[in-house]
Amino acid sequence: MVCLCKSSYLFKDLQPSRLSAPHFSSLWAFIFQKYKEPEKSVRVEEIDGVKVVKNLAVKMEEMFRKKAEATRRLVEAAEEAHHQHEENPDLQYEYFNAVLINEVDEEGNNVELGGEFILEPNDHFNNLSVNLSLSVVQVPTNMYNKDPDIVNGVYWSEALNKVFVENFERDPTLIWQYFGSAKGFFRQYPGVKWHPDEHGVIGFDCRNRKWYIQAATSPKDVVILVDVSGSMKGLRLTIARQTVSSILDTLGDDDFFNIIAYNQEIHYVEPCLNGTLVRADRTNKDHFREHLDKLFAKGIGLLGEALTEAFTILSDFNQTGHGSLCSQAIMLVTDGATKMYDDVFEKYNWPERKVRIFPYLIGRESAFADNLKWMACANKGYFSQISTLADVQENVMRYLHVMSRPKVIDHEHDTVWTEAYVDSALTHAHKLNEKSGPSLTTTVAMPVFSTKNETKNQGILLGVVGTDIPLQELMKLIPKHMLGIHGYAFAITNNGYILTHPDLRPLYQEGQKRRKASYSSVDLSEVEWEDKDDILRNAMVNRRTGTFSMEVKRTVDRGRRVLKMHNDYYYTDIKGTPFSVGVALSRGHGKYFFRGNVSTDAGLRDLEQPDVALADEWTYCNTEEKHEHRHLSQIQAIKLFMTGRKSHFKCDRELIQEVLFDAVVTAPLKNYWNSLALNKSENPDKGVEIAFLGTRTGLSRTKQFVPTDQLSNQDFLTAEDKEGVFNADHFPLWYKRAAEQVPGTFVYSIPFSTALENKSVVLASTAIQLLDDRKSPIVAAVGLQMKLEYFQRKFWTACRQCTALDGKCSISCDTEDINCYLIDNNGFILVTEEQSQTGLFFGEVEGAVMNKLLQMGCFKRITLYDYQALCREYAGSSDSARTLSDPFSMVKWLLTELVIFLLEFNLYSWWNVDLSVRAQRSRGKTMMVPCDTEYPAFVSERTIKETTGNIECDGCIRSFVIQQIPSSNLFMVVVDNKCDCSRIPPVTMDPIEIIYNESLKCDRLKLQKDRKKPESCHPFHPEENAMECGSASRLSSHLAVNLLPLVAATISR
Repeated sequence: MVCLCKSSYLFKDLQPSRLSAPHFSSLWAFIFQKYKEPEKSVRVEEIDGVKVVKNLAVKMEEMFRKKAEATRRLVEAAEEAHHQHEENPDLQYEYFNAVLINEVDEEGNNVELGGEFILEPNDHFNNLSVNLSLSVVQVPTNMYNKDPDIVNGVYWSEALNKVFVENFERDPTLIWQYFGSAKGFFRQYPGVKWHPDEHGVIGFDCRNRKWYIQAATSPKDVVILVDVSGSMKGLRLTIARQTVSSILDTLGDDDFFNIIAYNQEIHYVEPCLNGTLVRADRTNKDHFREHLDKLFAKGIGLLGEALTEAFTILSDFNQTGHGSLCSQAIMLVTDGATKMYDDVFEKYNWPERKVRIFPYLIGRESAFADNLKWMACANKGYFSQISTLADVQENVMRYLHVMSRPKVIDHEHDTVWTEAYVDSALTHAHKLNEKSGPSLTTTVAMPVFSTKNETKNQGILLGVVGTDIPLQELMKLIPKHMLGIHGYAFAITNNGYILTHPDLRPLYQEGQKRRKASYSSVDLSEVEWEDKDDILRNAMVNRRTGTFSMEVKRTVDRGRRVLKMHNDYYYTDIKGTPFSVGVALSRGHGKYFFRGNVSTDAGLRDLEQPDVALADEWTYCNTEEKHEHRHLSQIQAIKLFMTGRKSHFKCDRELIQEVLFDAVVTAPLKNYWNSLALNKSENPDKGVEIAFLGTRTGLSRTKQFVPTDQLSNQDFLTAEDKEGVFNADHFPLWYKRAAEQVPGTFVYSIPFSTALENKSVVLASTAIQLLDDRKSPIVAAVGLQMKLEYFQRKFWTACRQCTALDGKCSISCDTEDINCYLIDNNGFILVTEEQSQTGLFFGEVEGAVMNKLLQMGCFKRITLYDYQALCREYAGSSDSARTLSDPFSMVKWLLTELVIFLLEFNLYSWWNVDLSVRAQRSRGKTMMVPCDTEYPAFVSERTIKETTGNIECDGCIRSFVIQQIPSSNLFMVVVDNKCDCSRIPPVTMDPIEIIYNESLKCDRLKLQKDRKKPESCHPFHPEENAMECGSASRLSSHLAVNLLPLVAATISR
């Protein structure tokens, strides 16, 4: 048995008074007293969640409305400019090509379509060098820069430059504005230089961006039929696969689809989805792409049965009330049809012709072209012939123009809003900040139509205009001070996908550029997973206003710690958009706010002190609305507003009044900390590095006791430490954790973000609560950052004093037969004799003891779920992957084919296809794939102050003692190490992948969650010219000639 002296004596030096200095022991009392002094003049108020969410919705509605108005002005200007323009096939026009600007040839002259283009850095555009007077034009690599259609389009769309500039002058919060042409070019403002990727390629084509597709067409249900008869072997099947993949690229979250392969039998590519359609989200499309590789060609093709199956699915699914309930189409990918199958069309599609037919003839032969074209013309579709992989994308895009005809003829400029996404256009314009990573954006877009009378019944879509809205701007509208320490705001789309939520994790790891494949289609139910019946989700999807309540488990510190609380949710719709917004308030101190009042002069005086900072991402005053105000800091803007010099500023007077109150109340801290800094005896070895304070209004004060370059963790309290500062969606971690402890007790921890980088520090923080009542708000938190080595030295010094006390203690932590640990309330080790174990979970080091502590109820295991997880999967090589993985080997193979094939082959397009394929596969390597995981977190039982336990290990009894350290979240654990208990497995926090059996996988695929379909629908129009139904395509002679040197250069490698 272990016999130790009382740990309360051992740890008297671990109280704040001993860990830092005697004066720091009164830090909490000092701040508490300062907030108590004006107690009679302050009042505590309960937060009205309904009022908060409605006010937030109004602010968001106003911001979205301004962006939509700017977009509408672009539509009007574009349509007027096109109406005035006469097409000229011989037009010669020099424009600023985004890739070629400021490029020079070997002689130092500007290259064609380049020219000198003035660029200046601008912090509003991520510090990119931009031109605020002009736009630039990007042309896809597989298109000819001087194609007459492109030159004419670029010429008339120059009229947009004036409107771009005027929009930005009206609303300085605007960022990127653009026009995506149906011809393929992309006009972007402000002008910025684009850079190819490491392969020299720019694969961006505006026409397959979601904002373009959603604005151009109505929601649709699509069945894709793929011919896998024997004649489709080899290159034809490869082209067919890529054609199907490109069709999937054109489907969005409001569309539904299925893929059927046919020969003499009908084969659903995903057998589980027999007879139904699924939403075209990223996850489902990627799932089907994986199955495409499993297709092989054999037998004969019975197209009649396949068409019958497709019509039946579309009809039956439509009757269920699910799906788009709008347009319907059948995409037919085949190398021929021996007849026209008019009997099938007559039975299922005539005379209404509600289902459009889009045949894609694969290969060079034209023997069956007439039959397939007849099918398209007879069913309001479009026929295309695809001879090479280079032809795929351009030919697939043609169907979008047909689907847009009814909308164009109706002249309905539907406003569409995308889900949250990262625009790949920006990755070509600059290298994103390595640490911040890409930022999420939503886009408002509208279609642009030809208004010329002679083309009215043709329904000509000119393109789509759009404006980006960074979600960071949306988050600036959130009144974080009203939501409390654990409260937050969130928004979702009509499909239930998250637009913004503090638990959305779009990147593989924080700070990395790489996005998760399904980052833009994370459902609200995957983060608010305690709502098992989707009550909150469905109410918001259906745009209701209401409230909801539930117990939740919120993880902090990168998912390693858990806080249990009860949340009240308030939600409503954002008018004029497909979005809904909600706020979550935690019960208890999270639903209360207190208001104080001080004179403006006193508040401003104390606010302007050098040790004071305000939350960067909180909006006290809106300095974004005027260009001349952008340089102002929030403190400068507050001063101008409160002194009346800028009374027209849009400022939150209520928040400002409270931040001035906090500035006055906490002002004495400056002198307090300065006196400690001057007293060298209080911190002789500079073990305490920083003292800090934060208030519920986002005000912070800091005092460094060592120079910045000597700090053990220089990221702390900077933007680099995202969890450690006030952000738009959360309070600092040290504030959150302190709030859940008894006020006046300190929370100690080793930050995980720093432990991994060997920046050895310990943080200690405590909360300031105004009243001794659960309803009293947490008004502030104070804390210290100290060196880990300093903290541990204090610990060991205290332990060694034990044996010298009165002789009753026979052993100490220096004794070889025992191991001493200092762990926190979540089981993480702060101090141990083995330095490598610092920061580890106690169960990984002492599995037997941790198991016993769980059995005894000293710690509780809490099961958590992660529906945004990534799991490692081995990606083996395959013939199909190998075929598409090396563009140079493919070029060599092509040399054995006909010369005409080389002339028609667009190497850049092929290369671009290859890159998209390689992004999905990694031969012979592990890759990260989306998965669901279950993992544990551990929390100590507060009521247990001290206990002992015994563990039997193969006949040997191992003893241990655990005692809570008063006024802290720490526990001393002393373990007898005489017995070998290694056979008892460790207790880990490793996540376990949730494996779904085939039946559950199928059920999950079939699951049709509630969604609110878009209000606008334009499936067909009686005036539509259905005879514009397609022809076989060929690359232009210009492009073929330009490809010859490119092919030769590639072969030479």
